[in-house]
Amino acid sequence: MKRILLTIAIGLLVLGLPRGARAESDWPCFRASGLMTGVAHTPFTATPRLVWTYETGSQVDSTAVIVGDTVYVGTKTNALLAISLATGKLKWKYLAKSGITAAPCVIGDVVYVGDEAGWFHAVNTYNGNVIWTYETGAKIISSPTPAPGVVLFGSYDNRLYCLHAGTGKVKWTFAAEAQVHCSPCVAGDTVVIAGCDGKVRMIDLQTGKQKSFSLVQTNFSAAPAYSSGNVYLGALNGIYLAVRMSDGEELWRMTETRDGAACYASAAILGDAVIFASRSQVLYRTNRITGATEWMFEAKGGFDSSPVIAGNTVFVGCSDGNIYGVRLSDGAKVWQFTAGAEILASPAIGQGRMVIGSMDGAVYCFSR
Repeated sequence: MKRILLTIAIGLLVLGLPRGARAESDWPCFRASGLMTGVAHTPFTATPRLVWTYETGSQVDSTAVIVGDTVYVGTKTNALLAISLATGKLKWKYLAKSGITAAPCVIGDVVYVGDEAGWFHAVNTYNGNVIWTYETGAKIISSPTPAPGVVLFGSYDNRLYCLHAGTGKVKWTFAAEAQVHCSPCVAGDTVVIAGCDGKVRMIDLQTGKQKSFSLVQTNFSAAPAYSSGNVYLGALNGIYLAVRMSDGEELWRMTETRDGAACYASAAILGDAVIFASRSQVLYRTNRITGATEWMFEAKGGFDSSPVIAGNTVFVGCSDGNIYGVRLSDGAKVWQFTAGAEILASPAIGQGRMVIGSMDGAVYCFSR
């Protein structure tokens, strides 16, 4: 079932020695870093302007990444696209085995992504040529997470994979009790996942052995987000949690009572603010220490898009077809853009621009 296909000659690249070091202002993976906090480190405005639109011809619920002068994003018609950040022109297209829902991840000169046929791909960032592929036992929705020398992702075959980034060879796999939908959170020497087995699991990055877990007995799709020794995440039944990473102790719990309460999106964290988005049409700011709700912003559709914090603004896509900018301090709406269809992808903010795709096939780029 598992195969590694090496298709490029040795010496094409050396991972860890890219042509140029990645800038802090890049957005190289889902949620910007392995901590999954969803915070932009590039200056950005609260009221961005549209600078280009790229029409993919396919649904886009893959979250884009931004590295240097290039945007990388997947489509439902099997394509991984490289688009010029400056002009919105296509640089190259790579065809996977099936549709791409996961966000890509860039490490050095390689972009990694999984597809819904269960294949994981490593592709050259400069020309779109495949470097290696790895086959899992089921579809991959999990966005890959970088860690030193390796790349991690989950599969619907109930496994978390840790592959050597340069070769695609397995370092270890961890068997959960149900599908691993979320993107793995990496904090120091610990990988954190939550899935359909109702457990928040802390796993040793080097060995793949479980260190501790928290049994919540509900289903998760969101990536855990890490801050100050704890992880924060919402569940598909509207429960929101803070879990201590060292021992799996639940520190606080907030239960949403609105109709349609379900958290599919990953949280954003800055300071003591934790931003949760719900399919109940509400965006919450929750206190990181106490779990108390500090404000609520209500839209006209549900949120699958994971919110992103840029300065004092929270940006998020919505199923009502809008992208919203909401003030972090008080939840007031400060900006809105109406797209052509619902938005399930999350914003990516890097190099002074914000990129997000929509379900009508458009990829939008905004500038400060």
